[in-house]
Amino acid sequence: MGHPHELSPEDIEQVLASVDIPSCSAVVQEAMLEAQRDDPDLRKLARLIAADAGLLAKVLKMANSPLFSASKPTSNVLSALERLGTRNIHCIVMTAALKATMQLGNPYTEAFWTRTVLLAQAAGLLARQHSGVALDAAYLYALFHDVGQPLMAQRYPEYPQVLINCREVKQLQIDAETDYFPCTHPVVGALLIRNWGLPALIGKAIRYHHEPELYKLPESTLPAGALTLIAIVQITERLLLDYYAEADQEVGDGHFAAALAHLGMTETDLDAFQEELQQKLLSA
Repeated sequence: MGHPHELSPEDIEQVLASVDIPSCSAVVQEAMLEAQRDDPDLRKLARLIAADAGLLAKVLKMANSPLFSASKPTSNVLSALERLGTRNIHCIVMTAALKATMQLGNPYTEAFWTRTVLLAQAAGLLARQHSGVALDAAYLYALFHDVGQPLMAQRYPEYPQVLINCREVKQLQIDAETDYFPCTHPVVGALLIRNWGLPALIGKAIRYHHEPELYKLPESTLPAGALTLIAIVQITERLLLDYYAEADQEVGDGHFAAALAHLGMTETDLDAFQEELQQKLLSA
C-alpha cells in the first residue's frame, strides 16, 4: 500500500483541471537532454543555444562573469560552453526555461523570482560541501521546489493575498492552500517536473517537502537523495530569511534541526557556511 499522499490519477486530473501546467519549449528540452548526457556534444549544444536569443544572452553573461575568472570576454557560444562546463550549462538552460514561463511584471512574481534565484545559488554553494550531492541537482531542486506558487497565482488572483493572510494569523502556507484551493503548490510543482522530463528524484523532493514528518518517511516514499536535497534547501531558506522580500517562514525549528542533523552539520559548519554565503552571494 502506498503512502497516503502519493499522487493518484484523480489528484493529477484535479490539478490539470485547476492550474495550467506550462510546457517546456522544444529547443530547451533538446538542450536539456543533451546537457544531461554523460558525454554531451558541445557543438550540438552550441547550435541549440544559439537558436534561442534569450538563452544565448544568459550563457554568455554567465561565462563572462567574475565567477568564472574570465581573462577576457567571449562572444563565441562554444567557447562559453567550454568555460562553463555542462553542469552549469544545464542549470542555466533550466533557469531560462523556468523564467520564460513566469508572468513577470507584478510584485508577487518578481519577488518570488528574485528570492528563488538567490536560493538556488545558495543551495549550489552548500551542495559543494557535501560529497555525493550534485551541485546541479541542488540548484535545480531549489529553483523548482516552490514553482507551484506562481503557477497557482496565475490561476487564482487571490492567491498572494491568501498567503499574506496566513502569515498574519501564523497559519502554515500549505494549510492555507489546502483550505482555499483545490490543489497545493508541491503537487503542482511535482507535475511540472514530470511534464518537463526532469529527474524523478527532484519531483519526489518537491512533492514531499512540506510533509510534517518528512524526516521520518520511509525510503520507498522519499529516497534519501531527495531528502538530502530538501535538507540543503531548508537550511539555506532559513539562513536567507533576512534577505527575502515577503518571506514565508515555512522552515520551523524542528525541520531546521533535522536538516542539519541529516547533513551532519555542526554549529561550526553552519557559521562557516553563513560566512561563505555572505562573501559570495550577499555582499554584492
